[in-house]
Amino acid sequence: MSMSLENLIALSQARTESLFDFYLKKAAMPAKSLQESMAYGVLNGGKRIRPLLVYAAGTVVGAEMENLDAAACAVELIHSYSLIHDDLPAMDNADLRRGKPACHKAYGEAMAILAGDALQAFVFQILASHPNQLSANQRLEMIAVLSEASGPFGMAAGQALDITIMDKNISAEKLLHLYQLKTGALLTASIKLGMLGIAELPPETRSALEKYAAYIGLAFQIQDDLLDIESETAILGKPQGLDIANNKMTYPTLMGVEATRKKVQNLTDLALDSIIGLGAKGDILKKLAEYLLRRKL
Repeated sequence: MSMSLENLIALSQARTESLFDFYLKKAAMPAKSLQESMAYGVLNGGKRIRPLLVYAAGTVVGAEMENLDAAACAVELIHSYSLIHDDLPAMDNADLRRGKPACHKAYGEAMAILAGDALQAFVFQILASHPNQLSANQRLEMIAVLSEASGPFGMAAGQALDITIMDKNISAEKLLHLYQLKTGALLTASIKLGMLGIAELPPETRSALEKYAAYIGLAFQIQDDLLDIESETAILGKPQGLDIANNKMTYPTLMGVEATRKKVQNLTDLALDSIIGLGAKGDILKKLAEYLLRRKL
């Protein structure tokens, strides 16, 4: 029986928030201030798109939900740690995150740095030890996928490029490559983590899902550029116009707003084309792509 997108979103949020509550609030950590700052950086809202991608991909390949929980939790904790560090004065220097004071504004810069460090390490502890039916090899593959996507070959590399070349003349090709690293790598990893919820997967299914994730990841980041220009701070949940204030080159700045809208639509279309071969099993991903394209936050 197929699941509606609405039910999948509700299920994803419920399972993920339950895990956050267990690991970030109920766990007995030795440093209370660190635990509070970690929880603050994660539990202050958010779209939870990455866990949703984990559960969506897992649903497509027939994985059990309990075999997706640790990965869904882990990828969002990586994302949350990156946001805590992104907001620091040395990075994007943002005072707001999800409509509330950024972690360093609430707990101080030193504690925000430690919160991000702790979340990053905690992720791999959770992947290695969370109770489920995954084999040791599946756990190891999940750790390999997430560490590659978040480290010097993925998100961290994209963030480094973001602060070193984004204020200079940059080609559209190089900008898209930066996006693939900074944002796309973790979104693609979310799909891969969902696929690893089962032990065996046909190569053509794996390829289709990875292409879908790559296109969706780019579309997501480029649309964020538009939202930074067009959304109000109260709606966006973070300072509006931050890219302009930081003198960063973005896709709309480089190519224009209308061309950017067309690019987002084109990438979404390519994502949908990549999963045609999945037939009815890919319906949930089609609905998810349309949902992400319509998002206002």
